[in-house]
Amino acid sequence: MLDNSKRLLQYAAMVKAQTATEKAACPACQSPSKRFGKHRNGLQRFRCLSCRKTFTEDHKAPFRIEDLLKEQRGQMVLQLLVEGCSIRTVERITNIHRDAIVTLLVAAGERCERLMDRLIRNVPVKDVQCDEIWGFVGKKEGHKRPEELADDSIGDAWCWVAIERETKMVLAWTLGKRTMEKAFELMLKLRRATSPDARFQLTTDGLKHYVPAVDEMLLERCDFAQLIKFYGTSHEGHQRYSPPDMVESIPVPVNGHPDPKRICTSHVERQNLTMRMQIRRLTRLTNGFSKKMENLRAAVALHFGYYNFCRIHGSLRVTPAMETGIANRVWTLADLLAVPAVSSASD
Repeated sequence: MLDNSKRLLQYAAMVKAQTATEKAACPACQSPSKRFGKHRNGLQRFRCLSCRKTFTEDHKAPFRIEDLLKEQRGQMVLQLLVEGCSIRTVERITNIHRDAIVTLLVAAGERCERLMDRLIRNVPVKDVQCDEIWGFVGKKEGHKRPEELADDSIGDAWCWVAIERETKMVLAWTLGKRTMEKAFELMLKLRRATSPDARFQLTTDGLKHYVPAVDEMLLERCDFAQLIKFYGTSHEGHQRYSPPDMVESIPVPVNGHPDPKRICTSHVERQNLTMRMQIRRLTRLTNGFSKKMENLRAAVALHFGYYNFCRIHGSLRVTPAMETGIANRVWTLADLLAVPAVSSASD
């Protein structure tokens, strides 16, 4: 009787050991293994009972940004971002980690940028306005250390915008320093976006870089004028919070025969206000500014894609894309992200 009890105990121990070791087979020799602590990432580790090699249990399926873009919660993340929420606010609302939110933002921004470049081509326009809006990445230009002065990935980052006055369509944009190179880049994108068969009027602010850029890229298809503004001194104590008062604005025809009554930049400046309100990274006097240039670029591209195709303009009662004729209905975020984003050929 005692021998039978001992055999039963031995058999139960053997079954228990076999059950424990069959949870993972050694990838080298396919022999049973036993538990051998935890990996630093929390996964179970095992040691082979035969070859004594150690290995970790299978990792979870890798995070796929394409799957999150198609899900409702991924589209909710982007909806919150285009409405002006910060990364951490979105994280608290959706319970999605901020790193995944940033990855999703970059993927969506790149798709919107390629999409706009492909669809906004040869658009007939009448009145285009251009302006620049200031922002910064990491730190302001005046706060850069001597060894950082040559690094264009941090410091001031100006968003150059070209908008059509009648349809409110953002035709072209670029991001970078306030230099001649960026002025040429904006005018090249504007040339690709506008139809060569429809002459239009172009108005910019008084920045001198626009003159050679327009002469090189758009001289034969536009009447060009600049609106030069003069400002007074700032009120004492308001230098950081309020811009100085504008004293005078002088319209200056540069090329062609621009209509003096249409020399105006009010519409593009109103678009700048929309960007300040809807892009958290451009909100002044907060800590929501971008720490990487690619993240700011993605946020701006997502904003313009949503603005052109998804957001109904208050005065138009349709989207700018519908008013222009590019789209026949109001797009959803799912439509914006589902359209194949293929890089277009150069002009």
